[in-house]
Amino acid sequence: MTKAPIAGNRTGRKLGQKVKKTKLKASSRRWLERHINDPYVQRAKLEGYRARAAFKLLEIDEKHNILKGARRIIDLGAAPGSWSQIAANVTGSTDADVRVAAIDFLEMAPLPGVKILQLDFLDPEAPEKLIEAVGGTPDLVISDMAAPTTGHQKTDHLRTMHLCEVAAHFAIEVLAEGGHFLAKTFQGGTERELLTLLKQNFRQVVHVKPGASRSESVEMFLLAKGFKGRKPATAEEADEQDR
Repeated sequence: MTKAPIAGNRTGRKLGQKVKKTKLKASSRRWLERHINDPYVQRAKLEGYRARAAFKLLEIDEKHNILKGARRIIDLGAAPGSWSQIAANVTGSTDADVRVAAIDFLEMAPLPGVKILQLDFLDPEAPEKLIEAVGGTPDLVISDMAAPTTGHQKTDHLRTMHLCEVAAHFAIEVLAEGGHFLAKTFQGGTERELLTLLKQNFRQVVHVKPGASRSESVEMFLLAKGFKGRKPATAEEADEQDR
């Protein structure tokens, strides 16, 4: 069971530490204080995860059981790699038998059992490279992608929702029947067309906000479970694709 971290003794560091006044801006100092006093940050260091985001995935899995039985996983927006760490562990992925593919436009340090692509997911070549990297049909696509923030809430929401939509279409194209799709979204309304698309292709679609997601954050996660499978192309569609 994934429990919320308990303040204090698990890391040997006391919470409530203050950052000394330096040339840092007040807002930067407050962010740094929150970060070093965050029990999830401390627990991630203790348990060897690259980021506190690991506990978001673990908490979602604890409730919705999406990692059990996963054989191949694609991780979108993977840097710095905590979700890929979990994915490699649950799939038994190794460098000799890679079952996890991760992509991010940011540089990401190597991880055992993970094929890392430093590439923008919106690059036209990204989908094919991911499928080649994972070595077979994935049964889980996870996405922690978010567009770089502009400070304009509506713009940031729309840009991240676009990434979520592209990820959803990708998942529908590549997932094995029965597979799952998990993606970051923002509070403020998931576009109706996206929800309709997911409900048409998955047996269950829910919004999730794990405890590890900061209460003041507008992030949520969209989970689509039980991919129904791709319908065979009609003769007319097949003819169109061959042109």
